[in-house]
Amino acid sequence: MFRNTMPRYEILSADAMDTLDAGWRRLVSEIGVEFGSARALELFRQAGQKVEESDGHGVVRFDPDFVLEQVAKAPRSFDVQARNPANTVHIGDDAMVFGAVYGAPFVREGDVRRDAKMEDFRNLTRLAQSFPALDSAGGVICEPEDTPLDSRHLDMTYALQTLTDKIYMGNVVSGVNAADTIAMTEILFGGRASIEATPATISIINCNSPLRWDERMLEAQLAYSEANQAVVLTPFLLMGAMSPVSIPATLVQQIAEALTGVALSQLVRPGCPVIFGSFLSNIDMQSGSPCFGTPESAIGLLCTGQIARRFGLPVRSGGGLTASQTPDAQAGYESLMTMLPTFLAGINWVMHAAGWLEAGLVTSYEKFVLDVQVLEMLQHEFTPLEIDEASLAFDAHDEVRHGGHFLGAAHTMERFRTCFYRPFVNSSENYERWMRNGAKDAAARARDVAHKKLDEYEPPPLDDAIREELTEYVTRRRRELGD
Repeated sequence: MFRNTMPRYEILSADAMDTLDAGWRRLVSEIGVEFGSARALELFRQAGQKVEESDGHGVVRFDPDFVLEQVAKAPRSFDVQARNPANTVHIGDDAMVFGAVYGAPFVREGDVRRDAKMEDFRNLTRLAQSFPALDSAGGVICEPEDTPLDSRHLDMTYALQTLTDKIYMGNVVSGVNAADTIAMTEILFGGRASIEATPATISIINCNSPLRWDERMLEAQLAYSEANQAVVLTPFLLMGAMSPVSIPATLVQQIAEALTGVALSQLVRPGCPVIFGSFLSNIDMQSGSPCFGTPESAIGLLCTGQIARRFGLPVRSGGGLTASQTPDAQAGYESLMTMLPTFLAGINWVMHAAGWLEAGLVTSYEKFVLDVQVLEMLQHEFTPLEIDEASLAFDAHDEVRHGGHFLGAAHTMERFRTCFYRPFVNSSENYERWMRNGAKDAAARARDVAHKKLDEYEPPPLDDAIREELTEYVTRRRRELGD
């Protein structure tokens, strides 16, 4: 887990923050937010909010002060336990926690783009375990089409629990899937009391923007919040499609959606862990396609970090996002356009930190490794510089004097192995040597790294009795689900 102690880059003035504050208050009170859950509507009704209901769906018009009262019950920070205590993470404050790509139905390796398979899911989980810069494999690293839809969440959760000893994300397709994830997490961590004392999962709950929380997401949210598991309440905002084309209007909508989701979790279980979520970019106004790594998305990301801190909530945003179809130069600069402001904004929970390609439709093996390379470099860059007498190297100047060189100086010889970060993908060879070694570009070198990591992978130890109990649970539930 990385601690980002560098100053935050905040771009909103006090007047701008006040204007946004007035905007979200008007949106939740005059337009309202739709909830596709009779239980959620009843909770809001009992809490004194205005509910207009029809067939289990309804619009809630909120008292903004009520929303803030609920938000104030949420913790400013919390821990998420991993089965290896060394990999337990802190969410909030100056901590940054990184997880891999989430939700892609396709996989790309080299020139081949194909449907994702369960073995891809397992391999990507192994890669996430192999890189210390990643704190989590995430959740649905890819969507394996060769496993039954009704039970694949069991196989994915089992892989995350057994092939890694890092934190993992819960499945949110339905309340049933959430309940299965919770039950399997109880097995792994020794019972319900253990995971209620310290959460063991983080789950992404997406708003069906604009201004609608749908039934399936709400079922999962209610289950996880009841169990005191962390949920990321995330508006899904592509400006021009799911929100207005104005950044300020989109920020107002984001606040309204995220805070009303947080309020619901706090009605379910006051004090349960939540994260202010953000997924904010724009569409191409010519084609309608989603764009990533845009200046607008970077501005929105910087604003989001500042806004979440105003409400005293941990924040999720950013990642290595790109619309490029291959791990090329466009993928590199668009991803950096998103990942750099992620660090500048001090985002706490970072999804899609490795592997995202083609607007999230594809998980790429090469992009996974390249993103980890960038992530390691940014973690190094955002580590505060230590300045002391030894680092001033006066003795080196005294030894070399005028017009000399420092290659053979004692100061250099003592430090040359560790003085600079050494990238594991980059090539700094001269042209002739690079040609002799196969003239490989960055993507090809990244593919070699991925294969090497998978060849060297060793699963983290797991108690045989726990593994057996998990296996029995998956087998039984698969049978009960008809698969």
